Amino acid sequence: MELRDIKSFIEVANHSSFTKAAEQSYLSQPSLSKAVKKLEEELHVELFDRSTRHLRLTDAGKIVYRQGQQALDSLDELPALLKELMNMATGEIKFGIPPLIGTLFFPHLARKFHEQYPNVKLELVELGAKVIEQLVEESQIDLGLIVLRGDESIFNIYPFFTDEFVLYIHHEHPLANRESVDLSELRDEQFIIFSKSFTLHDYMINACKEAGFNPTISYESSQWDLILELVASKLGITLLPKILIEKQSNSSVKTIPLQTPSLKWKLGFVTKKDAYHSFALKKFLEMFTG
Repeated sequence: MELRDIKSFIEVANHSSFTKAAEQSYLSQPSLSKAVKKLEEELHVELFDRSTRHLRLTDAGKIVYRQGQQALDSLDELPALLKELMNMATGEIKFGIPPLIGTLFFPHLARKFHEQYPNVKLELVELGAKVIEQLVEESQIDLGLIVLRGDESIFNIYPFFTDEFVLYIHHEHPLANRESVDLSELRDEQFIIFSKSFTLHDYMINACKEAGFNPTISYESSQWDLILELVASKLGITLLPKILIEKQSNSSVKTIPLQTPSLKWKLGFVTKKDAYHSFALKKFLEMFTG
């Protein structure tokens, strides 16, 4: 069934005559007749009652006319709908983000984007960075904001934010009055770190190994605020980004800069290479990555 045959049938039905339809549509009467006959053969029904002076639609013809008109109307709407989409009136972005990063940045990102594009929905997926990378690679989500590990060759990478790690420690800890500490000085400490599904889990362990020791891990958690509560309960120490100082208010927890080595927390948006970027996603990346 071809669209032009449906258009020809509707033209004939609108004029109740092959002759008048030919005059108005700039198509020959034989071509209109051929198109209608072709439709009737394909659908195994008669579309017109030809026994009267003026053509009348059969019951089957009325159904084909109604559905055909709806199909044509939908196609006519396509340019307007696409223009609306390109103007960012509508759209959806599936956005993966680890809980720590989400706490720090998602409210700001969502608010700023919503102010300019209120009808674009941001669907948030909160999981560890390792899982988010997998979901981006499998095209289950459009975008991830994760800790960059250096080799992200399977993704498009858009740098977003850089911070440094500092030591979070109980204020009564023997090191609490130091102005700075070397990572190697923490070899005998009990570490509280993120669980294995988070990039920071491996990052902390590898940083300690490079400083010459294997860290003793007392607790693992997926929640940064719980990690700090454990520190406040004298159950260990942790290394977290400096920006969290603004978020945590427990007076029992003190922060101390790391002197050697300086550990960087590099965040970036990632999308799958060669994957389709919707208009909404392109505008989001333009807004936050330049």
